[in-house]
Amino acid sequence: MNIKSSEIKLKNIFGDLTGGALGAVIALPQALAFGVAIGTGASSGLWGAIILCFTVGLLGCNQPLLSGPTGPAAIVCASALTVLNGSTQSLFAVIFLAGLFQIILSRTNLTQIVKYVPYPVISGFMNAVGVILIILQLNPFLGAKSLPTPMLALKGFLSALQNVNESALLIGILTLTIIFATPRYITKIIPSQILALVVSTIVSALYNFDLPTVGGVTSKLPSVIWADFSNIKALLIPALIIAIVCTSESLLTNLVVDSLTKTNCNTKKMVLSQGVGNMLCSLFGAVAGSGATMRSAAAIKAGAKTRFCAIVCAIILLLTVLFAHDFANKIPLSALAAILFKVGLDIVDTKLLKIVKYAPKQDLAVMFTVFFLTIFYDLILGVSTGIVLSALIFAKQLADSTNVKFKDIEDKHSIEIEKKLQSEAGYKIRVVHIFGEFFFGSATQIISHFEEVLGTRYLIVCYESENILDISAVFALEDIITRLKSQNITAHLVIKNSKILQQLDNLGISEQLGKENIFYSEDEAIESAKKLLKLEKNIKHKRK
Repeated sequence: MNIKSSEIKLKNIFGDLTGGALGAVIALPQALAFGVAIGTGASSGLWGAIILCFTVGLLGCNQPLLSGPTGPAAIVCASALTVLNGSTQSLFAVIFLAGLFQIILSRTNLTQIVKYVPYPVISGFMNAVGVILIILQLNPFLGAKSLPTPMLALKGFLSALQNVNESALLIGILTLTIIFATPRYITKIIPSQILALVVSTIVSALYNFDLPTVGGVTSKLPSVIWADFSNIKALLIPALIIAIVCTSESLLTNLVVDSLTKTNCNTKKMVLSQGVGNMLCSLFGAVAGSGATMRSAAAIKAGAKTRFCAIVCAIILLLTVLFAHDFANKIPLSALAAILFKVGLDIVDTKLLKIVKYAPKQDLAVMFTVFFLTIFYDLILGVSTGIVLSALIFAKQLADSTNVKFKDIEDKHSIEIEKKLQSEAGYKIRVVHIFGEFFFGSATQIISHFEEVLGTRYLIVCYESENILDISAVFALEDIITRLKSQNITAHLVIKNSKILQQLDNLGISEQLGKENIFYSEDEAIESAKKLLKLEKNIKHKRK
């Protein structure tokens, strides 16, 4: 048992080492590019990846969740810098406040909402992330400039095809060949991506190929930055936006990591660690970041199991800065593009794609909506739309499952009375059972059923669910009572849940219906209706 336990631990350690190394390979060019895109410099992006990965690895959940500068985080930081008239000191103040907002957010229950995101949304998001990663590498693979969005990358690809850098393409093909052709027994010792990166960089340097390389990496340690908090009012809104975007993306990344590792992270702890990490980034002139889905998913695919993976990633990036910055600067971008091609393919959710023929149409609609919106517009919009669409579909399904059943109540006594009083034969008691959930989606459907009973004298409505009514259901119930009264029909309401009864009292529905017409059991309601019906018919009989 101990031997087996030791083997598992060694396997986890090896997986974290390889996953962390692969995460560093992916993070390096992205972090540099995001730093440049924001306008704070390549080093600020790289240090953002180091600080965030290390902080989340120490303080976060025991999961291989890698953090650092990401696309959405870079976009909001760049926008904030523009609003702040290019003042980097003000931007770092904004990032500090954003981290503080994240810490405050981590003390609330809002971080739990992401657990209710349906699988088609996650699948659409993961597929989009994989495809985006591939699209963004098309131009660097041909030796052209990397472009920041999928749409721009696709437009630039046509131009890149006409001006291919043959050296870059050759290195890219070499890298892909090593990645896919390396025997399994070798990849167990060293990941094929790392082997391909080293070989392609050495070949490029030996033959002195003229192609784009990483560049921009120095061994200089960051110094403490004194942020500018002088105009605090102008900082609050950008800080809040950065906090929301970074938290949302971190929660989405956490959801993907949970799905891939079959674990359940404490989202409050994760958001807290992200907030502390972003505050530390601001102190050392690094850009804000969040959980990085691409890097985390790639690390897990490489075997990462625990948060030690994030620490390994941070250490490798730090060692790269301190001791291998010259080598890092010589890494061909086409080699990195080839590695990211493989990573993108690995991220694509093949599990759902295999059963796409048999998947429900509404699930596919959600998945493809998230997929296309995430690729061609925006990650947050794509996921948000998917969640709303899933909620509407769920509401429709729930409404469809809610039904109304009618049951006539007859006994010998009531039949004899009806035979004697032919003119009043239409009076009878009916019971209506509402099965399922009485909520905004089913209220209209249920109301339409009551058109069928407008000849009844006493209608007993039995609400079978234990769930509290929402405001739409309350208004629907009020509408039902009004309609029945207008047709001279007395409603008896059977409610078995004391909380719902209290709710009806508070909203004035009980008074409108008449508390004498509310019952705890169906039998009581039926007996009451029979007595009233008998009394009415006796009175009419006497009048005749």
